[in-house]
Amino acid sequence: MKLLKLIANLGYGSRKEVLAIFRDGRITDVDGEVLYSDDKVEHSRVRIDGEPLDPPPGMLLMMHKPTGYTCSTSDPGQVVYDLLPPRFRQRSPVVATVGRLDRDTTGLLLMTDDGKLLHKIVSPKSKLPKVYEATLARDLRGDEVKVFASGKLMLESEREPLAPAHLEVLGPRQARLTLTEGRYHQARRMFAAVGNHVETLHRSRVGGLELGALPMGQWRLLDATDLERLFAVPARQGA
Repeated sequence: MKLLKLIANLGYGSRKEVLAIFRDGRITDVDGEVLYSDDKVEHSRVRIDGEPLDPPPGMLLMMHKPTGYTCSTSDPGQVVYDLLPPRFRQRSPVVATVGRLDRDTTGLLLMTDDGKLLHKIVSPKSKLPKVYEATLARDLRGDEVKVFASGKLMLESEREPLAPAHLEVLGPRQARLTLTEGRYHQARRMFAAVGNHVETLHRSRVGGLELGALPMGQWRLLDATDLERLFAVPARQGA
């Protein structure tokens, strides 16, 4: 791919704007030699103002989503894209969230510009476990572990029962919930179905990938090792 198209697709500007960057001599190779719009150079060797290019297409990143941010490009309030470099909004292919966390849920959010990878992660066939820590408004009544594991729990307005889910009681109002589905607001709706209300909700793991010590509001690129870890957990684990 010629440099002009590559750099424009990475969100550095329209083709006209990127051409202006070329004319100013700001695009060079790693040795400082000026590059031109029709050159074909390995991605890792290109520099703009001395800085490496943003990640190439096919990237996957992990973010520690804070409260108050939505997984949207059009919400008038704060969105998760505000936490990324501004150019990421202009990339082609687009950078999309892998599923969603609602405005009030914190934790591990995956984002990618690889459509095939996105669909593999969210596909019901993958059954990747997603782990949430919940703080509840009322004490657990005692039968939630059995109800959630039954495979018979119905959510309001749903026609199919939920798949069995694993609930670990951490305290009277603290629980860890592992899901292998991704229905709308599922964790919150499950606790509502047993007469409780979620006050705080945090996702700590997807598949075999843990959020770890990544600070809230920060993100990092994932590599091949991370991707292997993501799919390393058997579908039945935690279900």
